[in-house]
Amino acid sequence: MFTDQPRLAVEILRDLMNIELPETPLVQEEDRTFNTRISDDIEPDLVLTLGPPPSPVHAIIVEIQKDKKKDPRQLTRYAAAAWLMLRCDVSVLVICPNQADVAHYARPVESGLTGYRLQSHVLGPDAIPAITDPQEAAAHLALAVMSVMAHGRDRKVVEAFGAALEETRNEHAPKYTEYAYSMAGPEIRRLLEEIMTSTDWPVYSPFAREHFSRGLKEGEAIGEARGEARGEARGEARGEARGEAKGEVRSLLRVLAARGLDVPDDIRTRITNCTDTTQLETWVTRAATAQTIQDLFNDPDEDHQGQG
Repeated sequence: MFTDQPRLAVEILRDLMNIELPETPLVQEEDRTFNTRISDDIEPDLVLTLGPPPSPVHAIIVEIQKDKKKDPRQLTRYAAAAWLMLRCDVSVLVICPNQADVAHYARPVESGLTGYRLQSHVLGPDAIPAITDPQEAAAHLALAVMSVMAHGRDRKVVEAFGAALEETRNEHAPKYTEYAYSMAGPEIRRLLEEIMTSTDWPVYSPFAREHFSRGLKEGEAIGEARGEARGEARGEARGEARGEAKGEVRSLLRVLAARGLDVPDDIRTRITNCTDTTQLETWVTRAATAQTIQDLFNDPDEDHQGQG
């Protein structure tokens, strides 16, 4: 059963594409930078290893390609660099949201080195089922993520995915929308946002929602504890306010971390020193869709008006 992102790649290769991989419960993400010189650019999207970290038995390089811009020969460099560094067999998995791009990456790649020909495993929309049943989506959440990526223009696919996330108790469920959103095209992203914002939650991402809720509860608990300790209504109110702000700060930092956004020291100081809960709530909401850390502080409405 699918459990998390590393497992997702393993399950795609083993169960969806019938590729033989070593049987091991140990799967972990590796450093994806293979640079040997500053001028080199050898950094795939994701590198996983199977087996114990000191001596892995297999490596998987995962590339998500939304167009034909990458030279397939670059994939041979990734595989060769991984083999040299990890000293184990390597599979290359290329995920293409557009079927038109599959053939570009599926053909064998001649490296120019005698005897070294790379055959990538390429997964396109035609090999991914369109899941429109919420129960089926809940039973196979990781496959449902791929279904959203490939067939998300069909509203029923996204609705089934959203319903599955609301009902499932899978501990990894909050991460799945982050995966779906990151792999989907602009049109599907807009539909995801529309469906996820149809609830009362202040942010559409389940991962962000989980941490927003947790941080808010922590903040309320801290505020209540401090207020009760003072034994005064005024002290209680102040304690609750500070606790709520602190909870918002924690929520914001968690969401930024989940989105993979680097937070410079000056920005972190600005966030942690903020006691305005309304402002913090605004930042948490923006963090769910921010592409850069500066997007937190840019008002989309003002930007839109300025362009009009």
